Amino acid sequence: MLRATDVAKYYPVRTDALPWNQGRNRAGKVLRAVDGVSLEVRRGETLGVVGESGCGKSTLGRCLVRLTELTSGRVEFDGRDITNLSARRLRPVRPGMQLVFQDPQASLNPRRRAGDIVAEPLLVHRYGDAAAIRRRVSELFDVVGLAFAHLDRYPHEFSGGQRQRIGIARALATDPKLIVADEPVSALDVSIQAQVLNLFADLQDEFGLTYVFIAHDLGVVRHVSDRIAVMYLGEVVELAETEALYAAPAHPYTEALMSAAPYIDDTADADGTPDTADADGTAAPGTERRERIVLTGDVPNPVAKPAGCAFHTRCPYARERCAVERPRLTETSPGRHTACHYPLTAPGGTGRVNSQVSTA
Repeated sequence: MLRATDVAKYYPVRTDALPWNQGRNRAGKVLRAVDGVSLEVRRGETLGVVGESGCGKSTLGRCLVRLTELTSGRVEFDGRDITNLSARRLRPVRPGMQLVFQDPQASLNPRRRAGDIVAEPLLVHRYGDAAAIRRRVSELFDVVGLAFAHLDRYPHEFSGGQRQRIGIARALATDPKLIVADEPVSALDVSIQAQVLNLFADLQDEFGLTYVFIAHDLGVVRHVSDRIAVMYLGEVVELAETEALYAAPAHPYTEALMSAAPYIDDTADADGTPDTADADGTAAPGTERRERIVLTGDVPNPVAKPAGCAFHTRCPYARERCAVERPRLTETSPGRHTACHYPLTAPGGTGRVNSQVSTA
């Protein structure tokens, strides 16, 4: 459905907005928001994109649907190269790819009624006369679980979850094939998150949708995704099937990210001791125990990225090669791609192979 090849988005760094720097620019300085990302999204699947704040997830999502122009690279949608299409030639492609925004409050026009908001893409793409558009909007409200009476209400009259449903209805209006969901549940309460996630799943089953699901909540991504791409400092460092990724992460950053995710140990007794523990309280052989990995140092400045692997300044397994040679995202085992010179899993995904490597 979608293929991105070496997609990059750089923003020039300017300082002339400051009174004491009028007319002065940092010549040649750029912020590398997305730095050479290549991935494919299969028809009918959900590709999760995770990473810490500022890693370039949202910028990548906007680049994939051409809401943000690429600095370099190539994007193909449904077999067609859309990288350099003009606005006029891109217009008939737009209905097939839509975006659900992170903040449902900010993404809805507060001066327009909910029904008019959902009807806008139908008017833009000339869906039909006023009666046909009204019927279509009513159908969309019913699909996302909103009542007909909600059509004439304004966004401030809805809850956060209801506002996000309006945003989803607007995205569905043009019968898209692909939806990029940019952290669509991060601004919602936990109970409402579950309702919206279930709605996404139901819509995918009903309409055969393909999702790129961007989030920083690892539990949410695991619940909804078929495959997961892990981003760090504008790059995809690991791409794998969801369960394989959670069972045995291959990149050190993924390993640290997974260790930070909260989980429930449902094997523990009332006193907190695992059921499989020995008499001395230690875990019995074969019992997996999660250890928190605390990374040292700060995330490097995206304006001055380090040479070699972008993660080597914080990686506990880094070697000399990591500081000078940038790893490419390559297939390290069937279905798994990793951008690491020394991946943590063997070719068959049987376990860590460099756990004793010291920090460079």
